[in-house]
Amino acid sequence: MSRFSGALQLTDLDDFITPSQECIKPVTIDKTKSKTGAKITVQADGYYEESDSGKQKLQKVEITLQDCLACSGCITSAEGVLITQQSQEELLKVLRENQTLKTTDESKEARIIVFTISTQPLLSLAHRYQLGVEETARHLAGYLRQLGADYVLCTKIADDLALLECRQEFVDRFRDNPELGMLSSSCPGWVCYAEKTHGTFILPHIATTRSPQQIMGVLVKQLLAEKLGVSGSRIYHVTVMPCYDKKLEASRDDFYSEVNESRDVDCVITSIEVEQMLQTEEQTLQQYAPSDFDWPWTDQQPESLIWAHEATMSGGYAEHIFKYAAHELFSEETPNELQFKALRNRDFSEICLEKDGKILLKFAIANGFRNIQNLVQKLKRGKTAPYHFVEVMACPSGCINGGAQVRPTTGQHVRELTQQLEEMYKQLPRSDPDNTHTKQIYTEFLGGAHTDKSEELLHTKYHAVEKLNTALNIKW
Repeated sequence: MSRFSGALQLTDLDDFITPSQECIKPVTIDKTKSKTGAKITVQADGYYEESDSGKQKLQKVEITLQDCLACSGCITSAEGVLITQQSQEELLKVLRENQTLKTTDESKEARIIVFTISTQPLLSLAHRYQLGVEETARHLAGYLRQLGADYVLCTKIADDLALLECRQEFVDRFRDNPELGMLSSSCPGWVCYAEKTHGTFILPHIATTRSPQQIMGVLVKQLLAEKLGVSGSRIYHVTVMPCYDKKLEASRDDFYSEVNESRDVDCVITSIEVEQMLQTEEQTLQQYAPSDFDWPWTDQQPESLIWAHEATMSGGYAEHIFKYAAHELFSEETPNELQFKALRNRDFSEICLEKDGKILLKFAIANGFRNIQNLVQKLKRGKTAPYHFVEVMACPSGCINGGAQVRPTTGQHVRELTQQLEEMYKQLPRSDPDNTHTKQIYTEFLGGAHTDKSEELLHTKYHAVEKLNTALNIKW
């Protein structure tokens, strides 16, 4: 047992981890051409090897998403990683090529471009351009249509489905083994860390329910494709997300459909990248004509485009599942507004359901890698899990403070900005996942809970990654 407390061990641990030595991708060198006594020089257009035989430009190395997923080094992606397929440049290239097909080449079918926007980037962009959240949604929809979007959707339907399926997964697990403890899985940074660092020990605890992004991918590539009468491979699906790790998630082999011969999500762009695209064009968001969302691919428009899920800023998993489990397992009703008790910091809080002095349910929310690491250590030390369910997010304050949200530009502290975004989130109307439209898709398209189709399309698997035998700057 360690002689130090978890808090002491983790005082110099950063919540945002950048690439380390293990991010270096080796380049194959032809030894027959390599000369001794050569030196490397750095010039404006690249690196050069200079030797007695002359000067030769060295090969440029690009790190792809697949390289990141195969590596067991860094935990989260970062700005410094060169991403070749999940970038604004690649997106704009696809949109230009598609527009050319529509106007000049009738022999080839153009792709159907679908954008899906999550809630947190809308809050970030609303603050950036000093607009209301609904205004931001409509102006962003207009901007994306101007770029070439055929359909613009939001993630609400997928958020609802994720909660419906995750709550059922928790209840089933609890009835089978209440001592196992379940950890949420919608944060790809956390999942990547778990697979690469704690492997087979932690993976049985993680919920298998897909994230809203990947559920939306299934709906777009299968349900929408079916309604349009096209194959899923003809749809190019782009999501707008608050963190870079969503790019890694979309690139997992688990989310490649052999039937459609395509990924469920083809490209992910972030809040910062949307801002950069607008800056490149020297435009602001409000300069684009507003447009409604396709909700979601029907003529029926809701009273609001943007919805919150419970009070927390990362999908409301802990709150929603706590309420549902209390009623379903113990016939106990809970308040609409749950009061989580903050522990050592505001990013780690818990709530209990007690009856006759006995704890029936104990849930927690753990945001940021310091809290995640302390949680994992508790799991390793104890014979039983310290909580029945934990909502886990890699970023401090959760998704609303995602690593790819627009940063403060006027010297404002990020914590102050996060608090302002939280207040904006609290003003949004609350979604009830048990609404008629979501339930209709859940039953008609997916077959409801405990069916082979819902198990296949709403769940995923995790994979322990063998550790490389190299030195890390940070030891877990």
